[in-house]
Amino acid sequence: MEIHKISVIQGDITKQHVDAIVNAANNTLLGGGGVDGAIHRAAGPRLLEECKLIGGCKTGDAVITLGYRLPANWVIHTVGPVWRGGTHGEAGLLANCYKNSLRLVVKHNIHTVAFPSISTGAYNYPVNDASYIAVKTVAAFLKTNPSIQEIRFVCFNNATYSAYMHALNKYRQEI
Repeated sequence: MEIHKISVIQGDITKQHVDAIVNAANNTLLGGGGVDGAIHRAAGPRLLEECKLIGGCKTGDAVITLGYRLPANWVIHTVGPVWRGGTHGEAGLLANCYKNSLRLVVKHNIHTVAFPSISTGAYNYPVNDASYIAVKTVAAFLKTNPSIQEIRFVCFNNATYSAYMHALNKYRQEI
């Protein structure tokens, strides 16, 4: 099973030495708070210029840019759903964020990628639910895409780290 390619760490996604990092972006791609703002600050102004040329991204979709001043060569921007109680397709949209990001990983021959906890900050998605969707979705993707060598979940705080570790352990028990 490819589950051994998934890891969970606590840290700063902008400092990860991987081929690509994923940005939990907003629809405009023009920067914002949280992970999005941190990635834009660390990458420098050329990232914003490239994002302006793209012209936005729909919720659940993903686009790719260069990493500029980041250790990662690429930034994959995906727009997670805003939590509205769980009855507005949020789970499917969140899963699509991971699937569409990983499709870009494969398309661009990227082997290592780091994800933040998409939608669990300002978009208020419950972290326990979001972390399980993330783990289950990337594990399923790995089954049919062996070229990916590592998927790393980078958690900003202890609570998020604990939720992702719990989700990973729960998934391991289910398989």
